[in-house]
Amino acid sequence: MASSGQLLTRHHPWRRIAKRGHDPRIVEVERLISARASALVVFSDGAAVSPVELLELCTARRAPFVTICQAYSDSLWHPDEIATRYRVALPRARRCYFVSQANLRLLEKQIGVELPNAEVVWNPVNLPPGASPPWPRLGKDGQLRFACVARLDPIAKGQDILFEVLATQRWRDRRWQLYLYGEGRNRQVLEHLAKRLEISDRVVFSGFESVEKIWAANHVLVMPSRFEGMPLALVEAMLCGRPVIATDVAGHAEIIEDGVTGFLADAPTTRAVASALERFWVRRDEAEEMGKAGILKIRQMMPIDPVRVFSDKLLEVAGVIPTQHG
Repeated sequence: MASSGQLLTRHHPWRRIAKRGHDPRIVEVERLISARASALVVFSDGAAVSPVELLELCTARRAPFVTICQAYSDSLWHPDEIATRYRVALPRARRCYFVSQANLRLLEKQIGVELPNAEVVWNPVNLPPGASPPWPRLGKDGQLRFACVARLDPIAKGQDILFEVLATQRWRDRRWQLYLYGEGRNRQVLEHLAKRLEISDRVVFSGFESVEKIWAANHVLVMPSRFEGMPLALVEAMLCGRPVIATDVAGHAEIIEDGVTGFLADAPTTRAVASALERFWVRRDEAEEMGKAGILKIRQMMPIDPVRVFSDKLLEVAGVIPTQHG
């Protein structure tokens, strides 16, 4: 990491520095900050807010920093001592970036302070500009194809909730197939759960696939998540013209218009997800039109080039380019 605008991120592969009693991440960041001047230090866990010790380290070394919070959970309450330290450390950041208003408000609630330096930004998507997979034909016997695009990690993504809903007699009598895209630490557990619930013949573990291929083959995204940020899978499905059924967590309600572009489950529970799926099923003949409404909504909301927008923000904060006005 050199000076004059280059950025240090927490995605750097940590070396195992043997220093008894110290977190190796803290030791590594301290070494990097001490080695050379930094225009800006960027902390991004891909999940919740970064460890408070890292933010305090930057403050102590007078290194300007920003944080990026990608996901947050309402079960992640910090002990009083840690929350107190966050109340001091986070306002000292040049910016605290979030991918949804809901996650920003949740963190403010959990540490007990408003963050005047907070800002909501958009993640980039894995789609070429103008991608528009055609609406898929129904499967054999009019079979509807649901897709759940997420890592196989039920504690966050809630696939177990969806399995339990689809295993009820009401859904056994309907024509559908569920495709799971992604991998994760709980694939075998979910495979066993599908078998135990006697739906393994209708649940397909498809691994990784390109976004366009997923939505060339499937009609609806189902996201029974227990917590989120602003999932790319949701944004990409809407850009591809597919309705979304999702739990009302994190930023989902900020882009899904219930009953227009998809359906929101009130909570990540079997009862709530069952209700949202049922409301969709009653109106399944409108699915393609809902998908078209979703395209219009998401294109109005997100910038054409989120990467350029966010990189410009970082350069402005670092003082490398002048602040943009208007």
